[in-house]
Amino acid sequence: MSRVLIAGESWISQSTHIKGVDSFTTSAYVTGVEPLRRALEGRGHEVTHLPAHLVPAQFPGDAEALARYDVVILSDIGANSLQLSPEVFERGTPGADRIDALRGWVGDGGGLLMVGGYLSFTGFEGKAAYRNTALHEVLPVELLPEDDRVELPAGGRPSAVGTGHPALGGVTGEWPPLLGYNRVRPRPGAEVLATLGGDPLVAVAEYGAGRSAVFTSDCSPHWAPAAFCEQWDGYARVFGGLVEWLTR
Repeated sequence: MSRVLIAGESWISQSTHIKGVDSFTTSAYVTGVEPLRRALEGRGHEVTHLPAHLVPAQFPGDAEALARYDVVILSDIGANSLQLSPEVFERGTPGADRIDALRGWVGDGGGLLMVGGYLSFTGFEGKAAYRNTALHEVLPVELLPEDDRVELPAGGRPSAVGTGHPALGGVTGEWPPLLGYNRVRPRPGAEVLATLGGDPLVAVAEYGAGRSAVFTSDCSPHWAPAAFCEQWDGYARVFGGLVEWLTR
């Protein structure tokens, strides 16, 4: 059993309703973590979810705090949320460099998985911004300097090229289509295990005494439709395999 921290995979949506000359606003809190949480817990892993709105204040800030986990998963949460804690952003006082701490923790033996989304890798309009951080060197892929999203509204079918690798969890057969991904480039020395549109979908690498991996599409809608994240038994195998490979 591994102790897994999933940071991100939640959001707050706000809608404005206009009825004639009158209008009002409603808000909703939404999470996309459940398919991934169920998949990992179903394989015996202990999962802690840190929602996106709590990441700035509560993401682990040093090696001691990170040591409570074996694997950290960053999913649809931008670098700003890790870097800009309330004391830094709101009060202008020095705080922990949490991305540098995360890099050091992986180098000392931790496992890091980044999952794709509008605020992963470089992200929508470049807002995820991991290319400009110390975490870029930890990843098994090179990030683009511009908006890296590739939308596939008609669906694109992944191709597994490393089916014998344990990080794919023994999954076999055809994968269901995905509706988009973040475009990245493989880093020298990394292993690309699955592709989408000719680009890396799943890639893994060693980093110091630790390991890192990426899944460049989403773990929930919209890029991962129900046929992929709810109905396909390979979903739990792939994400379970990645977590188990990251913890050796």
